[in-house]
Amino acid sequence: MLTLLSFRRRAALWLACGAALVLSTFLNSGACGHAQSAAAAAVDRGRILLVLPFDNRTGQPNLEWVREAAADLLGSRFRSAGFAPMSRADRMYALDHLGLPEGFQPSRASSIKLAQTLDADSIVVGSFSLQENGVGGNDLVAEAQVVNVPHLHMTPPVTARGPLSDMIRIFDTLAWELTRQLDPSFGVAEQTFIAAGQSLRLDAFEQYIRGITEPDQAERERHLQAAVKLSPGFSPAWMALGREEYNTQQYGQAAQAFARVDPSGPDALEAGFDRGLSFLFSGDYPAAETSFAVVARTLPLAEVVNNEGVAISRQGHDATSLFVQATADDPGNADYHFNLAVSLKRHGNASAAQNELAQCLKLRPSDSEAQALEDAWKHPEAVTASSSADANAAPDPLERIVRTFDANAFRQAAQMLDQMDAARMAALSPRERAQKLCAQAKGYLDRGLVLEAERLYHEAASADPDSAQAYIGLARVRQRSGDLAGARQQAEDSLQVAPSAEAYVLMAQLDLAANRLPQAESEAGSALKLQPADTAAQDVLRQILARTGQK
Repeated sequence: MLTLLSFRRRAALWLACGAALVLSTFLNSGACGHAQSAAAAAVDRGRILLVLPFDNRTGQPNLEWVREAAADLLGSRFRSAGFAPMSRADRMYALDHLGLPEGFQPSRASSIKLAQTLDADSIVVGSFSLQENGVGGNDLVAEAQVVNVPHLHMTPPVTARGPLSDMIRIFDTLAWELTRQLDPSFGVAEQTFIAAGQSLRLDAFEQYIRGITEPDQAERERHLQAAVKLSPGFSPAWMALGREEYNTQQYGQAAQAFARVDPSGPDALEAGFDRGLSFLFSGDYPAAETSFAVVARTLPLAEVVNNEGVAISRQGHDATSLFVQATADDPGNADYHFNLAVSLKRHGNASAAQNELAQCLKLRPSDSEAQALEDAWKHPEAVTASSSADANAAPDPLERIVRTFDANAFRQAAQMLDQMDAARMAALSPRERAQKLCAQAKGYLDRGLVLEAERLYHEAASADPDSAQAYIGLARVRQRSGDLAGARQQAEDSLQVAPSAEAYVLMAQLDLAANRLPQAESEAGSALKLQPADTAAQDVLRQILARTGQK
């Protein structure tokens, strides 16, 4: 398994190469060293976080699940805010590496040791308790602090409180406060953090957390089934359910679960790989080929390319080129050389096949299947004689499937792609960069990811203060999160930069919702002057006429 220290170094090198290629038309011959420095800085910029489960100070064992819920919610919001929080799997690996149990509640010293093992820049530690709210009930009170690992500095604690039923909002508020401590320049509004969790049902989230923490497999699956039933759009629950069903060889159900994972979310590539495996083991080779090909278009890791080749080969087609690519990407893997050897032999290139099989045995001398195959290829007359007596003596060997992969490497490679995209973005002019950021932000907003959208719209406005589209986007985010005054202000800021039908329509919609019909009619009219065919402005006018009884 890769440690994040190795990733930090490897990503810096890979990113440097990608950045140098992207920026080559803009930089002189000394650009490579500069790109390497920039890449290293981008990877090592203090944004790798370890969020530990919160300490349960309620005295109520039935709230133990909230410990992990706090870490999961904060990690999700930090990821949306542009940080790189460790996954639960990362944390479990580190605890196992240090010989500590899963439920271990670390002290400050052991927390720092844990973070250093994972090469994290900061740790988030916290606790939750129940306190009387003065109206006959108890509030959930969550408190957290950030520990700067390199400097061993702890920030002042931040606190959020509210009814237990508002747990998600409480931790979203806490995440916003902590994000501002981690990055004082961070401009996303608190309301946007809260809006990011509004669609998540608390009962579904509880079932999900229980489903990833229960020690019994059947109980884990039962809780996860309940989670997706309560909240069919909750992507992490589908991912966890797919893993459980795959591990119990329910390959058809697993493939269906992986298909429900958000194709643009952080688990998309891993879900695509696991879905491909599910199809392979259930014998649906065309579907497996498609799944691996989709992943490979974004992230052509050797294991992905290899398994795509296996799926193609099982359909009776030639996948030699893919096996060549897998061995080139990871020449130290004996199975890739074995697969290439089998494919070459099957398609008539015996000499090259024997060379690849020899390389397989050089890497893994004890490989009995490869030894038998080499002997059969070197002494075909013996195989022929044996086959005459036993038709099954020398079956055609099958290419090997990579059944597991390094999930950390997958996530780290995906993060590296994000860094490379940032390097490409840096090569654009401020106007072009703002336009691209706005396009990405709109994609997030269209999918309901308001936090990610607002962060990118802020970056667009910072890149180009004259980007009217950035302010319009921020207005749409504010409108979606319920901050109507903020939405109006951003729309007005957009109009200060450049008049647009979209800004006038948004203001008209806000006034229509507030029943300020004359203002809404005027703004819709201004939109139609700029864009006579604007259907949204026309719809506002139709609603005004319907309310006033006019024809």
